[in-house]
Amino acid sequence: MDQQSSQYGIVLVTAASQTEAAQIAEVLIAAKLAACVSLMPIRSIYTWQGEVCREEEWQLVIKTDLALFSALENKIRQIHSYETPEIIALPIATGSQPYLNWLSAQL
Repeated sequence: MDQQSSQYGIVLVTAASQTEAAQIAEVLIAAKLAACVSLMPIRSIYTWQGEVCREEEWQLVIKTDLALFSALENKIRQIHSYETPEIIALPIATGSQPYLNWLSAQL
């Protein structure tokens, strides 16, 4: 099955803790909104409500079909602790066809 890689993407989301990141990942996988979610600790420096913040956070790297973005965003907003969570999508320009086939089969 030949899949066009342009429909697939990476969605980046930050979470306040490893526990929250894992919970979001589990919900997205169970709902078939993501094929895979990788989690990693990060340090973020950003401005929020006029103040510079320096926080330890967890980065979720969500592999999905971008056609599911709206549903994925809605699900994340329902369960995320942040008032304005980062939810941004980056298209996958190209990828290994066997991996893209696997990704497609998970959703």
